[in-house]
Amino acid sequence: METFEDIRLARDIIQALLKAKKTIRMYPENNPIYKKTVDDAFLKFADLFNYRDELDLKLKQNEIFFNAEQVYFNPEKDDNLALFFFKDGLRELTFKKGLTPDELEDFLKIIAQDFDREAVDDDIVTLMWEKDFQNIKYMADEAFLMEDEDYETKAVNEIKHKSPETDEVLNAYASAFEAEDVRDIAIINLTDKDLHLLVKEMEKDLLDKSGKIYEILFEMLFQAESAAEYEDIHRLLKEVFIYCLKHRDLKIVVDIMKKTRELAESPSTPENIRKQMNLLLSSVNSEESIRSAGEIFDSDAELDETLLTEYLEFLDRNAIVPLMAILGELESIHGRKIVINILIHLGKKDIQTIAKGLQDHRWYVVRNIIYVLRHIGDKKAVEYLLNTAKHTDERVRKEAIKALGELKSPLALQTLRDCLNDADISIGKSAARALGSIGSETAKRIILEKVSTKDFQDRGFDEKKDFYEVLSRWNDAELVDFMTKTLKKKSLFRRAKLDEERTCAAYCLGLLGNKDSLPALSKLKDAKNKLLREYVSVAIKKIENGR
Repeated sequence: METFEDIRLARDIIQALLKAKKTIRMYPENNPIYKKTVDDAFLKFADLFNYRDELDLKLKQNEIFFNAEQVYFNPEKDDNLALFFFKDGLRELTFKKGLTPDELEDFLKIIAQDFDREAVDDDIVTLMWEKDFQNIKYMADEAFLMEDEDYETKAVNEIKHKSPETDEVLNAYASAFEAEDVRDIAIINLTDKDLHLLVKEMEKDLLDKSGKIYEILFEMLFQAESAAEYEDIHRLLKEVFIYCLKHRDLKIVVDIMKKTRELAESPSTPENIRKQMNLLLSSVNSEESIRSAGEIFDSDAELDETLLTEYLEFLDRNAIVPLMAILGELESIHGRKIVINILIHLGKKDIQTIAKGLQDHRWYVVRNIIYVLRHIGDKKAVEYLLNTAKHTDERVRKEAIKALGELKSPLALQTLRDCLNDADISIGKSAARALGSIGSETAKRIILEKVSTKDFQDRGFDEKKDFYEVLSRWNDAELVDFMTKTLKKKSLFRRAKLDEERTCAAYCLGLLGNKDSLPALSKLKDAKNKLLREYVSVAIKKIENGR
């Protein structure tokens, strides 16, 4: 069975092939861009072959499947890799683990060609056959490729077999082909545009009928007489539902689920049918459904907010795990935002399941899950978040510290105290702000203890200033007294560092706005240190103006 990683790598390979198809045609072989394109594509294959022995791709008109998983979809004609292969009769491509750079380069040269459709022999299948690749295999549609040159002979023999007495008919048939005035019938080939429009109309026609098919299946459900029939109809209902999701028609999906819920909740619905309806409703939370919905979220199409809200009503906590799985795979920012908002909504009833996402090996997924827990706002999340404050990635640590501060739990105090000493200065600042958000007496004491240490006095001015700014949130007599004493400090040694400390104290007193500190500040109006004089002057003005 394919893992999420296998599917991701397969999608990366498809994108690499698309890029190479465009690039190789534009540059000569000795060009660095050409070489880099081929090398990058080969590395994508190498990554996948670390996990699998082969990559088997099934080709359809607008889709490419990696076994049962759709890894490429493009309904348009331009740059449609699936249609490019499909229209030349290819139905399956297999790349084996022994694939060499030379083989891949030859393959890329083939798909980069601008095929002239009037040259019958100049097609993908012919060129691949001529190369006789050892590690690239393909399967072509024989019915598509075969030209039945013996049609005339077969037709004559068939007529002879069926009607031995009709010599005159046969003679007339044979003479007709020998007549000099018989001209070839002009056959007009479908252009790419024609084919694209045809495919689009076929798909639209199928989608238009999906709702009607669903109604018919509902009626059949009421006519079913055995358990086997119920199961078969339920399976078909689910397949129609998944089909609509995969073809990104959220409106039909919502209409189907509304009808399903209506039958499930109606007292007049027989119990056995109600059971099937409830099973169908639960399928909206399955991995397959969520993955298909994720492609809708990730697409460029603008989603109707009302429609999206209606869809979300059918999701429950069973959707959390598959939603977290696709969170790390979505490529667009708006797609990830949609999933994050859904997880915030669903996670309020199941924080424990959401917290499992904190174990993900991808830092950006962990950070997103922390964001979800932070916005859920339940203090129970703190016990899960404590370890993430020690994560190897500083971006995760910052998000965790911010969440711990906003959740205001005493359980976070020791962890935040430890974070004040992080080697990354920005982490220490974040921890100080988080303690300020908690705002408790204990949080104040932790910061006061920190700014009183010799180690802290050796830090940069900006870092120290941030800590003092956080302290200004506690506007009490003890803090004013601490800052005033700091202003009055004197020393023969390390005077520059002491002046920075006193400057920070003046800055904090200005933020506090306590008039009792004016006498101490006034004594430093003519201080020799320019920075100290400036901050003292600003603090006095703020206090006197009541700002």
